[in-house]
Amino acid sequence: MMIKPEIVAAEAQQIGAILAHVQRAGFRIRNLALKSLSRAAVEEFYAVHRERPFFPELVDYIASGPVVAIHLERDQAVVKLRELVGATNPRDAACGTLRDLYGSSLSQNAVHASDSPENALREIGIVFGEGRGSGRAS
Repeated sequence: MMIKPEIVAAEAQQIGAILAHVQRAGFRIRNLALKSLSRAAVEEFYAVHRERPFFPELVDYIASGPVVAIHLERDQAVVKLRELVGATNPRDAACGTLRDLYGSSLSQNAVHASDSPENALREIGIVFGEGRGSGRAS
């Protein structure tokens, strides 16, 4: 999971509230770091979207400021985290999901959640420099 730059930069200090929400949902934090990702790292992180028209804007945005990267674990981590995060567009997100509560737009939707166990392992490796990991969500 990644808390995106608009939340990290916000004066409202929503990082703690998001982390508490995630922990109340049964996730354990294995690793957590405040990081500024290089453009190359962001491009690798979001490589699955490389051919999409929004890719350059997404890379610019994520590389624009620090993020909070979080390596989480629990049973069915990817599925459960995606449910907790909500739809990509906060306007479509179910009430009480992270994007409903903290997202402001399609591009500034507060958090990133891995979409598959394979991408979770790849993303953990990119952000934390860990090997192929344990199959848990990032």
